[in-house]
Amino acid sequence: MRSESNSESAVAPLLLPKSNSPENEISGDNSSSSISGAVFNVSTCMVGAGIMSVPATLKVLGIVPGFVVILIMAFLVEVTVEFLLRYTNYSGEANTYGGVMAESFGKSGFVALQICITISNLGALIIYLIIIGDVLSGDQSEGVVHMGILQECFGFHWWNSRAYALLFVVIFVMLPLLLFPRVESLGHASAVSILLAVVFVVISSGMAIYAMIQGQTQHLRLVPDFTDGLSSVFNLFTTIPVLATAFACHVTIHPVRAELEKPSDMSSAVRIALVLSVVIYFAVGFVGYLLFGDSIMADMLVNFDQTSNLPGGLIINAIVRLSYAIHLMLVFPVIFYTLRANMDEMIFPRKSLLANDTTRFISLTCVLLAFIYVVAIALPNIWYFFQFMGSTTVACIAFVFPGLLDVHGISTRKDRIMAIAVVILAVVTSVIAISTNLYSTRLLASYANHSDG
Repeated sequence: MRSESNSESAVAPLLLPKSNSPENEISGDNSSSSISGAVFNVSTCMVGAGIMSVPATLKVLGIVPGFVVILIMAFLVEVTVEFLLRYTNYSGEANTYGGVMAESFGKSGFVALQICITISNLGALIIYLIIIGDVLSGDQSEGVVHMGILQECFGFHWWNSRAYALLFVVIFVMLPLLLFPRVESLGHASAVSILLAVVFVVISSGMAIYAMIQGQTQHLRLVPDFTDGLSSVFNLFTTIPVLATAFACHVTIHPVRAELEKPSDMSSAVRIALVLSVVIYFAVGFVGYLLFGDSIMADMLVNFDQTSNLPGGLIINAIVRLSYAIHLMLVFPVIFYTLRANMDEMIFPRKSLLANDTTRFISLTCVLLAFIYVVAIALPNIWYFFQFMGSTTVACIAFVFPGLLDVHGISTRKDRIMAIAVVILAVVTSVIAISTNLYSTRLLASYANHSDG
C-alpha cells in the first residue's frame, strides 16, 4: 500500500534517481552525513548576509515588534519546510524541490521554481560580495565615506580598491572552494562559518555591554515611529521581505536531506537550525541597534569603521568586520552549489551529471562567478536588493510554492488553513512592500528633479 511505502521512505535512505537534478549532482555518491552536519549547512544558509540588515529592520519596526516578527518569520519557515518535506516523503518519487514542483504543477511549475531559485541565489551571492567589498574597501553612502580595513591599514591605493580586493577574494578564496564536487565537502567550512558568526556576536555583545557601562549606548525605539502617518505604517511592510530573505533555506533542504543517513532527521535539523538562527538574529539585531541607533546602515558592518571607545578599538573593529567577511566567504560556496546545479539543469537538461563533466563543471563555475563579481562591483547597495528578492522570488520559493503543494489532498484541514494563510500573507506583504518602495523611489526622483531645477 502507498502508506507503507511512505513510512518506509521516512526512515530509510532514499535511492536517488540517476537524473541531472541539482540535488543529485550535489550528492555525488552514497556516503551519508550526520544531523549535526545538516544543522551546520542549513544554519549557514540562513545566517548569511541577511544578519547585517536585521538591526536596520529593528530601527524601522522597533525592538518589541521586531523580535515578534523574527519569531513569526521563523515559525512560517518551519511550517513551509514541513509542507515541503511531507510532500516529498509522500510522493516517494520526487526527491528534489524541482521534482516536487514538476509532479505537482507540471513543467510550468518546475520552470517557475528554477527561475526563482536562479534569481534569488544570484542576488544573494551578489549581496555577499558587496558586503565583503564594504569590509575590505569601504563604502560611500549619502555623501559619507566609510573606510574599509585595507584603507585604514595601508591608505588609499589602486590595489586595495573594491574591484581589485574582490577580484583577489574571488580567485584565491572562492574559486578553490567552488571546485569541490560535493556540498558535504564543505561541512567543516560551514562549521567554521557558524563559529565566526558566533565570534561576531560575542565581540559585538561585549562592545554593547562596555558602551552600556560607559553610558554611551544609543536610544532604542521599542515601537515603530508613526510620525509620518500612513506612510510610516506601509514602511513597516518593507522589513518583511528582508527577514524572509534572511531566513529562507528551502532550496538547500533537499540536497542536505539527500546526504543524511536518515532523511527523517531533516525536520529536526531544520528546527535546530532555526532556533540557532533566531538566537543569533536576536543578539545581532539588539546589539547593532544598541551601538549605532538610528544611524545604523543597511549593512551594519559599514558602521564599524568608526573608532570604538574600547581599548584597542581599531583592532576590535577590524576583528568584528573580518570575522563576518570570512563567514560570508565560507557561506558563499554552499549557496553557489545550488545556483550552479540549477543553471546546469536549465541549460543542459539532457547532459550527464555536472560533477562528472569536468569541462562543463569548471566552465559554468567560472562564468557564474565572473558575472556575480561584475554585478557586485556595479551595484553598491544591499537594502533594496534584499527587498526586491524577498518580495518576489524568495516569497515564491519559501511561502507561495510550498503553500500550494496540497494538490493530492494529503494535508489536514488545519494544514490547508495554515497554507492558505501563508500564501495570502506572502502575497499581501510583498505587494505592499513593492508599492511602498516604488512610491518612495518616485518621491526621491521628484525631489531630485526639483532640487536640480
